[in-house]
Amino acid sequence: MPIINVIIPAYNEADSIGLVIKDIPKTVKEVIVISNNSTDDTEVNAKKAGATVLTENKKGYGYACLKGIDYIANKAEKPDIIVFLDGDYSDYPEQLTDIVAPIITNNIDFVIGARVKKLREAGSMTGPQIFGNWLATTLMKLMFGAKFSDLGPFRAIKYNKLLALNMEDKTYGWTVEMQLKALKQKLTYTEIPVKYRNRIGVSKVSGTVKGAIFAGVKILGWIFKYSFK
Repeated sequence: MPIINVIIPAYNEADSIGLVIKDIPKTVKEVIVISNNSTDDTEVNAKKAGATVLTENKKGYGYACLKGIDYIANKAEKPDIIVFLDGDYSDYPEQLTDIVAPIITNNIDFVIGARVKKLREAGSMTGPQIFGNWLATTLMKLMFGAKFSDLGPFRAIKYNKLLALNMEDKTYGWTVEMQLKALKQKLTYTEIPVKYRNRIGVSKVSGTVKGAIFAGVKILGWIFKYSFK
């Protein structure tokens, strides 16, 4: 059985983080929660639930993910697969088994959990999120021949392939950067349809106009940057 580590960036997810960790399959070797400048009990609750807890005071989704990757790089035992998962309980952590299956059984490099409409709870994705996903994946299809349908945060990748991507985005562009670099490096990839529900608490990105605009600009910036490379 491959060694699986889960990275969960979390900012003020005290009410949800314990539920997320509890539902992660026991086949996972280590769950790593990166508290991204949280001011509530996120860290306490994550530790109670059995996770390794790190802190990253520089605000940004990418900063938190990079902190988790750096921690893993310094461990004696390296994982075979890294799974990224949000801490707001909008995803179904038990579906991790489905997400890693193509890597384990078919030797696929990279898997995205696609939040398909028929499996989404009403209201779980905002209008700007749905449009942003459509625009980004359509542009990737036109410019790079990609077959992505979503920028979903629930994803799995072989550890050695993740390192080779040399991820750098510190904020909202993390997911699309990973997908663009996977295309450029010709990684094998697939999507697995996943369920999606209304998150616990308020979204720090889609829940604010500022967050939605910044996320959109960052995502489109990465796409156009790569289109000219």
